[in-house]
Amino acid sequence: MEGKGKHIAILGAGESGVGTAFLAKKQGWTVFVSDRGEVKEDYQIELINLGVEWEQGTHSVERILSADLIVKSPGIPSTVSLIQQAKNKGIPVVSEIEFAGYYSNAKTICITGSNGKTTTTMLTYHILKKAGIHVGLAGNVGKSFARQVAENDFEWYVLELSSFQLDEMFEFRANIAMLLNITPDHLDRYNYDIDQYAAAKFRILQNQTAEDWFIYNYDDVLIRKGMEHRSITAQLAPFSMEEEIKQGGFANKQTLTINIKDQFTMSIHDLALKGRHNTQNSLASGIASRILEIRKEVVRESLEDFVNVEHRLEFVAKVHGIEFINDSKATNVNSTWFALESMDKPTVWVVGGVDKGNDYSELMELVKGKVKAIICLGVDNQKLLETFTGEVETIVEARSAMEAVAYGYRLAKDGETVLLSPACASFDLFENYEDRGNQFKTAVRAL
Repeated sequence: MEGKGKHIAILGAGESGVGTAFLAKKQGWTVFVSDRGEVKEDYQIELINLGVEWEQGTHSVERILSADLIVKSPGIPSTVSLIQQAKNKGIPVVSEIEFAGYYSNAKTICITGSNGKTTTTMLTYHILKKAGIHVGLAGNVGKSFARQVAENDFEWYVLELSSFQLDEMFEFRANIAMLLNITPDHLDRYNYDIDQYAAAKFRILQNQTAEDWFIYNYDDVLIRKGMEHRSITAQLAPFSMEEEIKQGGFANKQTLTINIKDQFTMSIHDLALKGRHNTQNSLASGIASRILEIRKEVVRESLEDFVNVEHRLEFVAKVHGIEFINDSKATNVNSTWFALESMDKPTVWVVGGVDKGNDYSELMELVKGKVKAIICLGVDNQKLLETFTGEVETIVEARSAMEAVAYGYRLAKDGETVLLSPACASFDLFENYEDRGNQFKTAVRAL
């Protein structure tokens, strides 16, 4: 896309916005960056050094609506007035991923789903890097795709994509697309309609050809339903925990099997990542690796030695035989379901925060089977108290990570686990899920 003599307005000055500014400037666009909030100091310095115009604390509507192209942060809903006005004026509104794609010849593995995206993205990147492929990591993790295309374009990228990014992607094509699962999350952005949300996820298949691949969760009812009325041109590689798959992958309680080109097998017990959902993540990453014909030994080694992302089922410490696990990144019920499902010892569960319309009854069976005590870590714990009082022996409330950890230490015994897996957003007591996880870890280490 020719940028010379054209104006671009970039909404949001976080990593993706500033990365877009870098790339746009390099491609000859006249750049204007606008953020309604405060711009972090590091990004302010970058924008000043880049010599582009920018503003914070406001949106200069006229200036934005005179642009030839608008790139918006995934955090801004498409329904806001400014975006609607732009679309009514015929100004294209795209995501940073779409914009960066205009200037990159790299091939892509694109990963979406309601849960497990980050882990699968990092794991796939880990395998490709180990195999010596010239690969970048972007999307919702690492440096922005646009920044990397501007600085040092790679041969391959592993991209983690949310439905919000996919909503504003039109010409972009994934060489390998992955859809891990579809569960109710962010429904407030999709008129509380699961089909609309699913349709956003399925956008990952747009523009694929018969040379491309679609890796998907065969056991997910909503994915199977979504595939019924879509004509998919890519080659299919499903993965399953319930059925044997001829082209793709499957796992039982003992063995993980991948059938791509020829057969690859390894013991479930050798996987670095434990729990059923992580076996699915390992299957998806392994299938992608074998499509790229990465050697079996490299795939096996990578699946055995991968270290998971921070704040996702992260082992913190063992104190007097009590294991503390930080899963602060679990901001919805479904993520917490996976965390509880992978617990194999009696568990003291730390839960709570800003509730996104959660239905905790989905967790009841796991709670009855695995949880001995609950610590509610939030400002308003009413719903949690109503749901679980009487279902577990002990339920208490805490107002800080320090207090929650002190309770956990008192309530758990040698050989048991204290799990922070909040199922909620964090901004009632913390800045974000990272802050919540870090405060939890600091409190554990102070015991």
